[in-house]
Amino acid sequence: MSLGDWIKSLLGGSRKRDISRLSTSATGQPLESADAVEERVSVSGGPLKEHHRRLALRDKRLLPKVKSPARQFGITKKKKVMSVAEAERIFGGTMRTRNRNLRDLLTDEEQLNRYGLPVWKTEEDVAKAVGISLKELWFFAIHRERERQPHYVTFAIPKRSGGKRLIMAPKRRLKAIQRKLLELLVGKLPLSENAHAFRRGRSIRTGAEPHVGKRFVLKLDLKDFFPSVTFARVRGLLIAYGYSYPVATTLAVVMTEAERQPVEVDGTVFHVPVGQRHCVQGAPTSPGICNALLLRLDRRLAGLASKRGLVYTRYADDLTFSGDVDRSTLHTFRPVVNRIVSEEGFVINPDKTRLMGQGNRQTVTGVVVNQTLGLSRQERRRLRAMAHQLSRQNDDEISGLLHAEFQGKVAYLSMLNSQQALPFKSSIS
Repeated sequence: MSLGDWIKSLLGGSRKRDISRLSTSATGQPLESADAVEERVSVSGGPLKEHHRRLALRDKRLLPKVKSPARQFGITKKKKVMSVAEAERIFGGTMRTRNRNLRDLLTDEEQLNRYGLPVWKTEEDVAKAVGISLKELWFFAIHRERERQPHYVTFAIPKRSGGKRLIMAPKRRLKAIQRKLLELLVGKLPLSENAHAFRRGRSIRTGAEPHVGKRFVLKLDLKDFFPSVTFARVRGLLIAYGYSYPVATTLAVVMTEAERQPVEVDGTVFHVPVGQRHCVQGAPTSPGICNALLLRLDRRLAGLASKRGLVYTRYADDLTFSGDVDRSTLHTFRPVVNRIVSEEGFVINPDKTRLMGQGNRQTVTGVVVNQTLGLSRQERRRLRAMAHQLSRQNDDEISGLLHAEFQGKVAYLSMLNSQQALPFKSSIS
């Protein structure tokens, strides 16, 4: 580097990293084909992405260093810029990334204040906010390839449509931390007005009401919804909202986990990951994170639906469109929806795609929406049969359990349609 280039680099603009010793480039291509020997990092402090407001503020300690003549001749010594523990954390496997434009990012306070999110500049701030020590936070925020004591209890429950659903429930201490993060951070992330699941003031009823009495109802389902929300996507979401790379990485690790398989080695059982870390069903933070991550998808689909004269709502992974349009309009509409969903990193499950006209039963998340909101005739007949069974039941223990179940179903129907629930309320005493 010439003296002029060195002076320019000190004045700002961009810094260069020598990556000639790496086996692959930042894009993942072999260096022989990529022909890359250096990488430029913008230190201007401008937007991280074009048309975005999140600023690319950099940690100067991690930027490429330019050796001064005094350093080159050994006149001055290298200054210590961080502790050993901090260096081991920053350069450890958990913080590793191929995208070097993210690794030195600092917190953008203006962006966080813009969205009303807590300003956490360091991992120490996160630990203090959730009421634990930094060492305990690191204990939960490290991705281990060999885990002796996993932080989750894994079990399967049967699906209504067949097969089994894998539930990974965090253990007591981790669950307490996640609930705190849900209160302080996840519950404050921006959400779409079209999302009706996992939100206060929203329910199955609010998600089904806009589709009542429509000529056609189109139901779509996102395949592998929770596993599609990976650790990298959660980290990217938090970075976009203004958090530094170390803080976003730490939070993403705490709120995600990989499916693990027990393997015995020399009499010791290790639990090793068999896939990517992702939002798991069972963690308190997963529903809110998934809702927040689908904000752009919801906005794109809502805009497309409005343009075609349709109404759109989403309940978790169930996408529903309805309107008084022709069947042919919905047939041409579906490929566009598939393309948008694919562009947002998700896949439509073709086995759960249904187009329902008024001549058939139209249901949205299990609620009938043909003429009025409520339960189907078959469901109401089952309730009448249950009421009759209660009136003839002599076993107090069985009667108590059956009565509790009946009360719950009547309360659910009352929430959907109070008129339909009225005949059953007299059976509750």
